[in-house]
Amino acid sequence: MAFITELKTFAALGTGVIGAGWIARALAHGLDVVAWDPAPGAEAALRERIANAWPALEQQGLAPGASQQRLRFEATIEGCVKDADFIQESAPERLELKLDLHAKISAAARPNVLIGSSTSGLLPSEFYADAVHPERCVVGHPFNPVYLLPLVEVVGGEKTAPEAVQAAIQVYTSLGMRPLHVRKEVPGFIADRLLEALWRESLHLVNDGVATTGEIDDAIRFGAGLRWSFMGSFLTYTLAGGNAGMRHFMSQFGPALKLPWTYLEAPELTDGLIDSVVDGTTEQQGERSIAELERYRDDCLMAVMDAIKATKAKHGFDFAD
Repeated sequence: MAFITELKTFAALGTGVIGAGWIARALAHGLDVVAWDPAPGAEAALRERIANAWPALEQQGLAPGASQQRLRFEATIEGCVKDADFIQESAPERLELKLDLHAKISAAARPNVLIGSSTSGLLPSEFYADAVHPERCVVGHPFNPVYLLPLVEVVGGEKTAPEAVQAAIQVYTSLGMRPLHVRKEVPGFIADRLLEALWRESLHLVNDGVATTGEIDDAIRFGAGLRWSFMGSFLTYTLAGGNAGMRHFMSQFGPALKLPWTYLEAPELTDGLIDSVVDGTTEQQGERSIAELERYRDDCLMAVMDAIKATKAKHGFDFAD
């Protein structure tokens, strides 16, 4: 089956932080967007989120015809997906909910329309079990803010056609994203497994009184975080090996893997630990609202990405390299 890859209408089911991010990205690329969310006040909250994100998208550059006015809200799942060229679901992470939702979505959608899910941990073979034409169903796991960060992990289930995975990659690329094909179904996929390890270790450091939340964030944002924005861990460690590269690095620092530098298993989420984390992050937030911090984050990300793009061009790299 030939799947649709040239989009005019983008359907979004679920309009929370992630769903709204997808909608903002689709609108910025000049698409018509149809949204559905059964939560009370969902449409008003969505339009507020889009308006808050729009200045960053304008700075990034809008596609011809891009407009917040091209968003339409529908009262039913069927009304949302029946004319869509691509469907992205961003509902809460509950297996029973997604099973029911995708049975309804896939029954109402045209058979050659791809269906993506924003799930961050559930496996597509499980929640697409009752889907109609499951061969066109994939995971398209993005990262917040979806309208700026380019990474999207693409995962197929047991019944997903290889052609659907490639078609989804083509669609996400057309939306300005950097798709990463996850080769096997594993919980958490790739990026969240890495983030979860760092998160668990951070909680241990707070729990053991080693550092505050702010100090841990400083350790990241003034250190490895700056490198991570343009160079991953493996290439970073290759450089740490000097001219001899990764082999020397592994020889020199490999024995440290035997040292008790990490717990890996998560600490017990006691009331005390939760209070410490909440108190620390409340102090970090200060008097700024979440919307103000989102705009600050967006401006920082734009500055970092613009700087990386310019520097890559100077050295002969493409931005996607």
